[in-house]
Amino acid sequence: MKKLVLLFVLIFAGMSLCKAQLPSVMLKDINGKTVNTAELNNDGKPFVISFFASWCKPCLRELKAIHEVYPDWQDETGVKVIAVSIDAGQNSYKVKPFVDAEGWEYDVLLDPNSEFKKAMNINMIPAVFLLDGNGKIVAKHNSYTDGGEQELYKEIKALVE
Repeated sequence: MKKLVLLFVLIFAGMSLCKAQLPSVMLKDINGKTVNTAELNNDGKPFVISFFASWCKPCLRELKAIHEVYPDWQDETGVKVIAVSIDAGQNSYKVKPFVDAEGWEYDVLLDPNSEFKKAMNINMIPAVFLLDGNGKIVAKHNSYTDGGEQELYKEIKALVE
């Protein structure tokens, strides 16, 4: 009986995560503009939030892999990627030059105190959230293996079909 109750609790917790809205945390983008994370959207189309750090090799591999196919993804689905750097305050000044050098077309937010990361209950990066056009979290992925972006793309396509 205890196992059955635990199973229902885990299922309910998982369902509530997938229906969750974004918490409200005030961050700055790489140009210094203040952004409320609860207001992140993509005008009714799906969007991805990817937490990364400039020192995290798997994070950078994932964002580089997405960068290579991002124009096609946008053309086919209208998806938008928002990359959130958790580089600590003393290193956050390096993020904009790094993003510019990579040529990333993502919206990039700075979370130097990891407030948004904590509010999203992230324990490890990379952490990627897929949100539907209403801003509801529909999927979450931790870590990255080569080709993982294709699974993400399948999930994005399923939202727009």
